[in-house]
Amino acid sequence: MKSWQLVRLIAGLFILASLAMGIEESPLYVSSWWLAFTAFVGANLLQSALTRWCLMETLLRKLGLEPGC
Repeated sequence: MKSWQLVRLIAGLFILASLAMGIEESPLYVSSWWLAFTAFVGANLLQSALTRWCLMETLLRKLGLEPGC
């Protein structure tokens, strides 16, 4: 798996998990503050799209994952 693919996989998992823990109707509800984490991940995705730089991808490349296209 390429680093850009893993970044998107991790972001998707973070968003779904934080929504499950932040929406009161969810059986996994913990606190509505988890929705702030959802917004944080979304803001980072937006920032990386505009600047073409992502800290998570940089870290994954340093761990040895291929950058890909």
